[in-house]
Amino acid sequence: MSSGMAQLALLGYRVAGICAYPLASPYLAYRALKGKEDKKRKLERFGYASQPRPHGPLIWVHAASVGETNAVIPLIQELLRREIHVLLTTGTVTSASLVESRLGGQVIHQYVPLDLKFSIKRFIAYWRPDAAVTAESEIWPTTLSELARRNIPQIRVNARMSDRSFDRWKSHRKIAELLFGKLSLVVARSDVDAERFRDLGAWPVVVSGNLKGDSDPPPCDEAVLERYRSQIGARPTWAAVCTFEGEEEGAAFVQRALKPRHQQLTILVPRHPERGDAIEAMLQEKGLVVARRSRNDEITPETDVFLGDTIGEMGLYLRLTEISFVGRSLTAEGGQNPMESAMLGCAVLSGPNVQNFRETYQHIIRRGGARMIRDMEMLAKAVHYLMSNEIARRKMIDCGHEAIQDMRGALSTTIKALEPYINPLTVTARLRPVSASG
Repeated sequence: MSSGMAQLALLGYRVAGICAYPLASPYLAYRALKGKEDKKRKLERFGYASQPRPHGPLIWVHAASVGETNAVIPLIQELLRREIHVLLTTGTVTSASLVESRLGGQVIHQYVPLDLKFSIKRFIAYWRPDAAVTAESEIWPTTLSELARRNIPQIRVNARMSDRSFDRWKSHRKIAELLFGKLSLVVARSDVDAERFRDLGAWPVVVSGNLKGDSDPPPCDEAVLERYRSQIGARPTWAAVCTFEGEEEGAAFVQRALKPRHQQLTILVPRHPERGDAIEAMLQEKGLVVARRSRNDEITPETDVFLGDTIGEMGLYLRLTEISFVGRSLTAEGGQNPMESAMLGCAVLSGPNVQNFRETYQHIIRRGGARMIRDMEMLAKAVHYLMSNEIARRKMIDCGHEAIQDMRGALSTTIKALEPYINPLTVTARLRPVSASG
């Protein structure tokens, strides 16, 4: 494809977006019925602000979902410490709840506007960001173009490029070069990610490591934690977290297979809590007794599965066990980040499909803090082994902690790379009077 054809393709994308604009409202209404949109805040998706813009410098930070939001929290806290206002956009209901629980009123939260010209122009005109910082992997052509047209720096942090995305962009290289060339800076998670961004036209690109390594472990309510620990008592536990469809059936298989020997409790935390009703029905069909966190059910000696169908409580669930299977890795692809499990003292198990977190897993596995399993039968054997061998379990936990310590330092590297953009904003914030109108 020539450069001219690439320009024409991007123009076609923008025109298609303009034509699709009238259909966006029913589309969002449908998603709201599915629990995937907040219908009370639907206008935010069209770029209409629901909060006033504060006076002074403001950086727009976008984190698509829960994982990206957790990763950028340390960076956001550093920006706030430098007296820069943060507008944080997310794309999911679950990530919005996480922002409320972790950051409260420290940031302005809005749902990210749809990548349609009218929505993006309205959003940028109102918020007037001094810079736009995006976490990880999303590329939105209209947003990139509108920010570039206004000479607003666009920075990608904790940037990753999956195998599938890289192959797709390579097949449309001229389009990729036009889009990635609009980025002012890319701070990549690994050398592989950095090379992929460079190959697609991004420049400059630096490597930081994973920001998640510099974040604090997810918090929890200590009173709730002690209550559940008391209810569980001396029973052994294991957790299957961030699970996708099919992996919950695997957790049920493990529970049934090991119960005669261990009388254990399975802690099951689906990636999408709104699937709780369907998961409970499946577990009950298999003869398992379920307690749900969303109902505040008590865990009794008869409880087989504690279903963690709530948002923002991963810190609670992982503190109730020392064995964690991290999902989206057996019956789905891509994997989920194992760092929270390792941070909170769990021996980590995972399926082989962890393409999105390959380097993280490789490091933790090399250190001895994680093991890969091929199927449900191997998962049951691994859980049995770790429950039966405290020395082996403790060694994996300690190795996981060491691996996380090795991965710290990404935040300082990221901040150093961002200094040309954020230092002038800090100076401006400290020089201008707080009482001035925006």
